[in-house]
Amino acid sequence: VITHNNRPSLAWFDLQYADLDAPPGLVFKPLLNDEIKFSGQPIALVIANDFETARYAANIMHITYSEEPFETSIHSNLDKARKPKAGMATLLKPPPPPPTGKFDEAYEASSIKSDTEYIHAPEHHNPLELFATTTVYDGKGKLTIYDKTQGTINNQLFVANVFGLKFKNVRVLAPFVGGGFGSGLRPQYQLFLCVMAALHLKRNVKLTLERKQMFWFPHRPESRQHLRFSTTDQGKLTAMSHNTISETSQFEDYAEKVSSWSHMLYPAPHTKFDYKLVSLDVPTPLDMRAPGGVTALHAIECMMDELSYKAGIDPLEFRLLNYSEIDSSTGKPFTSKALRECYLQGAEKFGWKDRNPVPGQTKRGNKLIGYGMATGMWDAFQFPSRVEMIIGKDGKLRVNSAVTDIGTGTLTIMTQIAADQLGLAIEDVDFSYGDSKKPFSVFQGGSATTSSTGVAIVMAAKKLKKKLISIARKMPDSKFRSVDESEIVFRNGSLILINNDQESVSLTELVQNNNNKPVSVINMAGPHMIDLRKYSLASHSAAFVEVEVDAELKLITVTRAVTAVAAGKIINPKTAGSQILGSMIWGISKALHEQSVMDENIGRYVNTNLGEYHIPVHADINKLDVIFVDEKDDLINELGTKGVGEVGIVAMPAAIANAVYHATGRRINDLPIHFDKLLD
Repeated sequence: VITHNNRPSLAWFDLQYADLDAPPGLVFKPLLNDEIKFSGQPIALVIANDFETARYAANIMHITYSEEPFETSIHSNLDKARKPKAGMATLLKPPPPPPTGKFDEAYEASSIKSDTEYIHAPEHHNPLELFATTTVYDGKGKLTIYDKTQGTINNQLFVANVFGLKFKNVRVLAPFVGGGFGSGLRPQYQLFLCVMAALHLKRNVKLTLERKQMFWFPHRPESRQHLRFSTTDQGKLTAMSHNTISETSQFEDYAEKVSSWSHMLYPAPHTKFDYKLVSLDVPTPLDMRAPGGVTALHAIECMMDELSYKAGIDPLEFRLLNYSEIDSSTGKPFTSKALRECYLQGAEKFGWKDRNPVPGQTKRGNKLIGYGMATGMWDAFQFPSRVEMIIGKDGKLRVNSAVTDIGTGTLTIMTQIAADQLGLAIEDVDFSYGDSKKPFSVFQGGSATTSSTGVAIVMAAKKLKKKLISIARKMPDSKFRSVDESEIVFRNGSLILINNDQESVSLTELVQNNNNKPVSVINMAGPHMIDLRKYSLASHSAAFVEVEVDAELKLITVTRAVTAVAAGKIINPKTAGSQILGSMIWGISKALHEQSVMDENIGRYVNTNLGEYHIPVHADINKLDVIFVDEKDDLINELGTKGVGEVGIVAMPAAIANAVYHATGRRINDLPIHFDKLLD
């Protein structure tokens, strides 16, 4: 049994070692001392030769606590809200833009306005697969770690730094991750405990958490948003105020980009934005699919819907009236923006024009029918990524990257991109991933993997093709010696002259002419920061939803939904479509099901199981359609791609809430919307 009293001594306990995704503050260190920072905190590690003994020993341990005051309610501590501390995280999550114009005067002078609060309950990631780490100790100071993580390199750096090991002596493998959703971005505490035990005992250790322990991990923070928007009689926005207060832990400042989205989406001459944190005795929150964005868009798009009804303008037309080709928060144009086409194509597919605009007037038997729509937007990130490409003696291509695959189709997409670049069949490409020994990749998150690792493959392929062409030119009697690279194409495993496809040389022959040595390159690729500074980068979407509300029981069912997405070039419509469908399902879950319930008397979440933490089942999901709008973007990166993992969720909760209003005539502004909120 290892506790703070007998744990191994580590420099980490006295110094600050963080990971690539750590927010400002002091990283939580398990077994540091006898101080309890949050309910559910690990205070001991029980190790045995078999699972049954370890579990039995853990259950008979007797622990004595002394009680201290605690605060776990954001609503009781709003007066303690403060600005977040600055840190590296602000690069990806900048603070709200500065105010413009004279908000207070413009808002008060407007004839159409709304002043509304929106409450967003905390949520936990809850992938089906539990967090687990297996540490293999080889007896020579080297560790092989199998971990559920979204970033093998991140965990390698963490372990090496914390335990004072050489990076090359720590190998992290994550070939099969399962669900991530952001929960695996940071090294979780079971990784530290497992490695510590393996080094202490000098033997292999496996540590798996229980389901209830997954609820004492990072989570989507509870948030309160206060919005005040106003328009002219014709429906043009005149003033926008968006203030957000979110929770964080007492020891770290986790912040999100929430209030900023209002002005990124819609132009208004008079604006005022704010974002603050309340420190509570809870674990530090963490990114959860579309962090900040899905929280913000619920409030923004419900507010836009409310104003459209007050102005007597169709909700879709109201958004088109306030459409902007530029990011109003920065004054920069987007590299591309096909949101208008998302509106129009989504509305056509859904049949939006057939709706009765009067709330509560459309019925189907004993069900009230409601139509709702909302706008979605998500950042188009790209991170540095390194890739190795090797043509072997058999003429097949091997691609190596440390990137993980969390079910997004990364293996398929990267194989496809590499095959396209070298003119090979899919079966002639082997993409190897999920291993920290392979070339650098940041964690998989932010809907950035295709635009990061995929672009790295494109750039590495260009370098590899130059190398192969150079070998071809040096071959005896080569027909490639005097032709320009533009006259050469890679197709069917060969180099071929465009103007004479009879002249070709296979990749196998090229390796033979390289002294039978594989031809390889390693290349790093990253965003073109200088070129892109003049632009804003984002994906866009529009969601249209139909709900049925039981007239007596008030049970809500999403009967059908359409999401139209503009995300640059879609490499694989099937895997991308699956990402959007998954996002839409989670949007339904956010709007109608998910909520981590905190008991303020004991400072603990009480529904720590999948029986009481509600998520959708098959019976909750009906007809869902996805449309990809053509959007050509020659500026954003070499592939012209934007992420699709998160842009599909951001519009759904608001669209559902708006549909509930259209069905019932009642605005429910806190999520999730359970049937009891509609009861008289």
